[in-house]
Amino acid sequence: MPFTPTAFQRLLEPLSGRFLRGIVERHDGNRGVGEKPGAWTCQRHLKTLLFAQFAGLQSLREIEQALAAHPAALYHIGLRPPRRATLSDASAHRPLGVFKDICEQLMAQATRHIRHQGSALIRLLDASPIPLRDARFGWAEADARCRGLKLHVLYDPRATRPVHFAVTSPKVADLTGAKQINIEEGATYVFDKGYADYGWWHALAEAGGLFVTRLKCNGHRRQIAPQPADGQDIIADRHLKIGHRAPRGGARNALYDTPVREIVVARAGKTDLHLITNDLTRPAEGIAALYKERWQIELFFKWIKQNLKIIRFLGRSENAVKMQIYVAMIAFLLLRLFQDGPASSHKAGPKALMARLKGSLLQAFDLTNRAKPPPQSPTKRPQSPQLDMLFAT
Repeated sequence: MPFTPTAFQRLLEPLSGRFLRGIVERHDGNRGVGEKPGAWTCQRHLKTLLFAQFAGLQSLREIEQALAAHPAALYHIGLRPPRRATLSDASAHRPLGVFKDICEQLMAQATRHIRHQGSALIRLLDASPIPLRDARFGWAEADARCRGLKLHVLYDPRATRPVHFAVTSPKVADLTGAKQINIEEGATYVFDKGYADYGWWHALAEAGGLFVTRLKCNGHRRQIAPQPADGQDIIADRHLKIGHRAPRGGARNALYDTPVREIVVARAGKTDLHLITNDLTRPAEGIAALYKERWQIELFFKWIKQNLKIIRFLGRSENAVKMQIYVAMIAFLLLRLFQDGPASSHKAGPKALMARLKGSLLQAFDLTNRAKPPPQSPTKRPQSPQLDMLFAT
């Protein structure tokens, strides 16, 4: 009988043996466990945590029992049923760099694919808190909003996947996280006024990037040159310069001499939206549409919190919590790659695809929606014509 890969195996295809082996060796991730057939390696650990993400498992006991229920299906995945203590210890002590690097390399694969297609580079920037209110997370820090962690994400709305992420303390400002990203020449960065910093905006422009954001209500405007306001809901479109030369008692405004553009957009029942950008050529309506597109990153945060496991955690240590967040990001990227490849004919969206996968993780993935009839008993099958000819002679 020909071998048919399960849905979980198809999901894991981008994580080839060589791909994982190089990252694990770089961080010495299998130190102390070796590479024996029964060893609890990084590769097995990752696959187990990914299985828990896709299956929606909530505890170490559920993971242990769910994998033990399908021993025959684990051979081709290179898995074995884990013990709760083994999984707990590995999550608490295994190097985080292994899982972080896997996620970054998966994101790089997607980025190369988009560049090859020649798509416009649009980057949405935002951060979202991950609350850890339980007293058992004693290591978690707090800011004015919440106690826990903060997830910083740079998101590609065309590819519908992140291209950069970082997990930090909530005390780390959004702007501090933004300054860690590599600026891509020709890309347009869209972010809210929480990232207001003229020095960073100037660095974006100097590196060949464009930005679209909101101008604070007390922003100083100079040398205003109105332009024709074309487009639906566009109230004003003007070229200008912003900021004082030395706004902080000696600190110079790097953006002082940089020409920018302000676009005022009317909103029904709300105050007008004042957008600022260094893109002097794109139509005003296009700039407004780009800023409206920023809501896609909000939807991304909402989706991963509702459909992946980054609210309830399997471990209490900082290492285990961050590892689970990294694995959730890996699961999201694998799902998107799966949706672009083997499941490309599935048009119902990622949430519906997740529901289908939960019911068939350790079975062959099938999108035909047709049930095969059970095999017929040999005694009830019609006699072969060749046998009829044999008896006739």
